[in-house]
Amino acid sequence: MHTSCSATPIPSWTVGGLTVHRVDEVALPPATGPWLLPEAAPEVVSAQGWLHPHFAGQDGIVHIDSHSFAFVVNGLRVLVDTGIGNGKERANPAWHNLRTDFLERLTASGFPPHSVDLVILTHLHADHVGWNTQQVNGAWVPTFPNARYLTSRTEREFWATYDMEEAREQMFRDSVIPIEQAGLLSTVDVPDSGAEIAPGLRLIPTPGHTPGHVAVELTSQGETALISGDCVHHPVQLAHPVIGACVDIAPRQSEATRRKLLGSLAGTDTLLLGTHFAPPTAGRVVAHGDAYRLEPVPAS
Repeated sequence: MHTSCSATPIPSWTVGGLTVHRVDEVALPPATGPWLLPEAAPEVVSAQGWLHPHFAGQDGIVHIDSHSFAFVVNGLRVLVDTGIGNGKERANPAWHNLRTDFLERLTASGFPPHSVDLVILTHLHADHVGWNTQQVNGAWVPTFPNARYLTSRTEREFWATYDMEEAREQMFRDSVIPIEQAGLLSTVDVPDSGAEIAPGLRLIPTPGHTPGHVAVELTSQGETALISGDCVHHPVQLAHPVIGACVDIAPRQSEATRRKLLGSLAGTDTLLLGTHFAPPTAGRVVAHGDAYRLEPVPAS
């Protein structure tokens, strides 16, 4: 069982006229990194001195976090990904039956659940959809009852025909199906050029981790930020884009997506906000040898 401290200030970054808040859920246990990124061996990680101390320990074990991002754009109160959730029955012991103060943190950031207008789901994995619902009187009900939940059409259609194992079926039963039954889940086509959801808010196709995975691009007053989702799990992948996650559906496509994305960000002022990056979480992609590194931009 994991808990966290609601007294911690809510980290945020300014992007033009927007403020992006990181809403922490939980720091995942050390075993998460070697499981998730098996090619990120300690010697590979330790060779990238810039990863220390924020993104990896002296032992070469990477740090992995679960958090969401909240912001207001064009009058819409938006939450990107909803983490693992509380009280969920999960096969992964790091996700099982959590008890965190995520909703208190979200409220402290200025986004009480009833105020959220739009929930963007970068993809439909258990650690990105968990707070879609919460248990009330024994039933899983939408946590954000006034919001439209949005994911890519490709993503939802893929899982609709996928031969799921029981653990994934359980996740859909408690965190996806209830929002569909409530009429709150919408899907959108995301072409190669991206899909504009509102002025200043675009979904960018980043397939590979899942077929319909999207990143979220924010623009305001000439400044840009990109929320990664799981097309990049950890900054070590900037140094070694070939490193993939053990749960990538299409590993080669995931690598190609990562290389294309990092190449497009390198040397620009775009702020990369990593959905699983440990604090300081955000930074700018800069060339480093024959690949890249993250130049951190601390939260305010």
